[in-house]
Amino acid sequence: MTQTLLITGGAGFIGANLVHHLLAVEPEATLVILDKLTYAGNLAYLDGALELERVAFEQVDIADFEAVAGVFARHQPSGVYHLAAESHVDRSITGPAAFVQTNVVGTFNLLECARQTWIEGDKTGRFLHVSTDEVYGSLGAEGAFTEHTAYDPSSPYSATKASSDHLVNAYGRTYGMDVVITNCSNNFGPYQYPEKLIPVVIRNIRDERPLPIYGDGQNVRDWLFVEDHCRALHAVFARGESGRCYNVGTENEWTNLALVERLCDLCDARLGREAGASRKLITFVTDRPGHDRRYAIDPSRIHDELGWSPTHTFDEAIALTVDWYLEHLGSMWGL
Repeated sequence: MTQTLLITGGAGFIGANLVHHLLAVEPEATLVILDKLTYAGNLAYLDGALELERVAFEQVDIADFEAVAGVFARHQPSGVYHLAAESHVDRSITGPAAFVQTNVVGTFNLLECARQTWIEGDKTGRFLHVSTDEVYGSLGAEGAFTEHTAYDPSSPYSATKASSDHLVNAYGRTYGMDVVITNCSNNFGPYQYPEKLIPVVIRNIRDERPLPIYGDGQNVRDWLFVEDHCRALHAVFARGESGRCYNVGTENEWTNLALVERLCDLCDARLGREAGASRKLITFVTDRPGHDRRYAIDPSRIHDELGWSPTHTFDEAIALTVDWYLEHLGSMWGL
């Protein structure tokens, strides 16, 4: 039976990468890409996809219930990959209202439309909600987040993602909907809007501008290459147990300072600069409020139950990412 898959946030960073992945691994599926096209969404990320007959695009704000209902009525999706979200922590601190609307109200609207289509309409469908490890709060020097870690969000961003996770689980338990959740670590790779750490650093190195690092630079993150993340999402959607959560990470921890230094060295080599030149651009700035000290993911469940593991080494993936941004910063964003 041919699937119709709705990908929310499909013109964003992870969403666009997922669209290209699904086109390759689901050759019979119809894809409906839903995106509001905010500053972080760009149809250029979907180059080649939108020309295909089996791909449709809907410019819709998921916080608009009637608009979302219209998408479900027109396309009758049999599955939802829900990635649409406001995700920049700094923006959530200065403007939290947009995060509540998109991440909480928007997720509710999608769940309710899915419930009406699948449960009340006597149809079947699976809802995959893509979340973040930030819902778990901050770790000490040891340990890693598991699917049993208690939620302890620190920012308006992570609080709204935690709220949406709870809504998804509640719809599964209350209405019997087929729902699965993934909580991933920090993603990197092509198409990420240049406000996040890695593309910002690459751009500033290229332009020989200061490289601001919060606090002492010792905050730790577990970095996940976006293409490996997309493989994980497909695995969870296809084979994950209903009502279950899956943490997605690669046990690849870096302090912010060490990561920036690594990017400096890679960019210097690519740009033909003297070794160590860009490290001189590093500057330490006042830490942001509620800045979690360390994240780390235990990916045992997705590895043991679904057989997923990353196919790219960090060295391969970060080199590919540096090359992509040095080539595309100008053509993609005019930077």
